Amino acid sequence: MNQELDFEGWICPLPLRDHPNIILGHGGGGKLSAELIQHLFLPAFKNDKLVNLGDSAVFNMPPGRLAMSTDSFVVRPLFFPGGNIGDLAINGTVNDIAMSGAKPLYLTTGFIIEEGLPLETLGIIVESMAAAAQQAGIQLVAGDTKVVDKGHGDGIYVNTSGVGVIPSGIDIRPNQAQPGDVVLVSGTLGDHGMAIMSVREGLQFESVIESDSAALNGLVATMLAVSRQIHVLRDPTRGGLASALNEIAQASAVGIVLQEKAIPVKTAVASACELLGMDPLYVANEGKLVAILPQNRADAMLAAMHQHPLGANAAIIGTVTANHPGMVVARTGIGGTRMVDMQIGEQLPRIC
Repeated sequence: MNQELDFEGWICPLPLRDHPNIILGHGGGGKLSAELIQHLFLPAFKNDKLVNLGDSAVFNMPPGRLAMSTDSFVVRPLFFPGGNIGDLAINGTVNDIAMSGAKPLYLTTGFIIEEGLPLETLGIIVESMAAAAQQAGIQLVAGDTKVVDKGHGDGIYVNTSGVGVIPSGIDIRPNQAQPGDVVLVSGTLGDHGMAIMSVREGLQFESVIESDSAALNGLVATMLAVSRQIHVLRDPTRGGLASALNEIAQASAVGIVLQEKAIPVKTAVASACELLGMDPLYVANEGKLVAILPQNRADAMLAAMHQHPLGANAAIIGTVTANHPGMVVARTGIGGTRMVDMQIGEQLPRIC
């Protein structure tokens, strides 16, 4: 973290200057809580639905089926190459909604803040959340703040919930994969997990490994403009590509065959995985998606994805088969076959 918080840019910032660190009173519902809301959260997230500060947000929804998601973020460290816990929280929930083909519209957030967290740190996290929400085209319309005793919160935890609308004619679900479909990924795998791990372990490579944290709703909209016959979309976060594909194979009662040489992985990420004894297929991503769709739509879809900044390295990596239902296998570079099973535990703890 090398940014300095611009207190002068806040509204009536003097009360906050008296408390450079979070204290328990900031979560007590009194004057300090009100000052935190008025001088930090509202200026960052201000919109016509939030400004009234009611107990709930009131808004109209476009017609269509609703998609909702909630997630909690406990990443350590809070700041990492390519992002921080704030933009990660926004992007993560936006992506969960977008994986149903929905257009994300509104978010809520809850902060669990540890006593003693520097106000500067909180300010940078909040400002990055606001920037990520604006870039994704989604409004944050409600929130909550709680402060816990020092030693009980690891700095800050963030919860986000979101809602979006699925346009008519779109039916994207994990149980829709069909034999003959192809499997695409939108880019290189393992970037986020290895960015976190490289910071924790103090690893240095010729090029810095940065998190791929990004909101994917724009890419999904581009893909749906090519074809609405996308059967499955998933963002391979915790557990990586391997876990996401196993869940799809089991839900759809199909088998999936990967071509290992076709799976895009950055050289630095592959080196880090080899050094730490990890498999890139199990490493978390926060700005990539997996798409499963009919083979006759694959080339056009891949071409369109390549024109989008978040799909420039998209690749076809496998096929769906009626054989070995519920299982994922990979054809290796030397002509063999290996099973890609679900991992038993967390390969990388605290990555989101």
